[in-house]
Order: sequence, then structure tokens, then C-alpha cells
Amino acid sequence: MPTNAITPADIRSADWSLALGAIGEVVQGIADVEQCLGIIVTTPRGSDPLRPTFGADIWRYIDFPISVALPAIVSDPLRPTFGADIWRYIDFPISLALPAIVSELTSAITIWEPRVNLVSVTAQTINDATAQSGAHLDVTLNWQLKLGVAAAPVQITTVTIPGAAV
Repeated sequence: MPTNAITPADIRSADWSLALGAIGEVVQGIADVEQCLGIIVTTPRGSDPLRPTFGADIWRYIDFPISVALPAIVSDPLRPTFGADIWRYIDFPISLALPAIVSELTSAITIWEPRVNLVSVTAQTINDATAQSGAHLDVTLNWQLKLGVAAAPVQITTVTIPGAAV
């Protein structure tokens, strides 16, 4: 066993999970909740075969590059019956996408993270000097732990959603 391995005695919180991207490490308490919120935000609904409703369906509001959209339109399994649902693959105007993304995330977090009270969700584009300025989103979650009677302090978690690769 490695010298820095976590043992059950090292875990001091009832809320813990394995740390993403770090072998043999765990996150506990608030860090665990933040990691879980990030997983919910960045997991496309339907991508977890054991939990098909897990995640948030925000990806249908974020644009697809043409190299992804055209093959998806052509291979859409519902195309022979209903015609190609091209609107699933073409971006929404930002004025419609941001409120829909906030709604999707609010619903997903309410369902999949019972340890928190969601105070607010905001989504905004990241405008920078890159070729994809405005294609990335910052999602900010303001939340409180459900601790019973006493009001917990508001926590802030920001997750960056990358735009589609060109």
C-alpha cells in the first residue's frame, strides 16, 4: 500500500467520494458536494447507462460544429419516421439558450443533489480573445447545505462549460 494512501480512518465526513483526477485521494464535506455539483452540470443526460436520467440536458442548447452536426442529422434514428430533427444540432440564440440552461440545471440539481438548497443559478458566456469567444459558458451555482433548522452559509460553485471543438 502506498504511504500516502487514504484509509477509512482518514475519512472524517459522512459526505465523501473519490477525488476526480487524483488517484488515491478523496474529497469530503463541502468539497464533495462541489465535486458532485460539477459532475451533474457537465454530464449530458442519457450518457450514464446505469442512470439514464442523471445529468443536465444543457448540450442541446450549445452549438455543434458542422463536422458533428451533419453526421448526427444524417444518422438520426428518428429521421426515417419524423424527418431530421436538425434543431437538436443547431445552436439556440443566446437569449433563449441561457434561460433554458438555467432551467435545466435547476431541475437536474434539485433532483440529483438532495444535500443542497439551490439559491440561484446563473449562466453567462465567456468573452475572451480566443477564436471561440462567447462559445464557452460559466455556470455559477449559489447553494446552501440542508442542515436542518439552522441556515447554512451560501456557497458559490462555478463550473466552466467548454464550447464545441472546432
